[in-house]
Amino acid sequence: MEDIKILVVEDEGIIGLNIKKKLKSFGYTVPAIVATGEEAIKMAEITFPDLILMDVRLKGDMDGMETAEEIRKNFDILVIYLTAYSDDEVLEKAKKTEPYGYIVKPFKANDLRSNIEIALYKHKMEKDMQEEACNSSI
Repeated sequence: MEDIKILVVEDEGIIGLNIKKKLKSFGYTVPAIVATGEEAIKMAEITFPDLILMDVRLKGDMDGMETAEEIRKNFDILVIYLTAYSDDEVLEKAKKTEPYGYIVKPFKANDLRSNIEIALYKHKMEKDMQEEACNSSI
């Protein structure tokens, strides 16, 4: 497996460390665990991860969905939401930010891994299709 970097955005320290441990056991690199949207944007710019696991509710002025929207506008980084909230209102708001996944806590490690792998594969296929379209129009 190539070196995949995953930034963890989670305001509960123990949960963040648990997620990092699971990700490392799968062979992923975790450059940081951050607790606020502002920190997430800063770390995305510094570490440029392949994927971000984003809690919907965060400390600070920005929630996870506002943070994901900002990251989507400025960087080509995938976001998968990890959240304890699955009501219709939250889900509808989350869909508008075009995440690559939405995992409800508590989750099984295999659910986390399969969602990450599918998101990474889907993103790669989209990029390959874009590249092919660009090359065929030349």
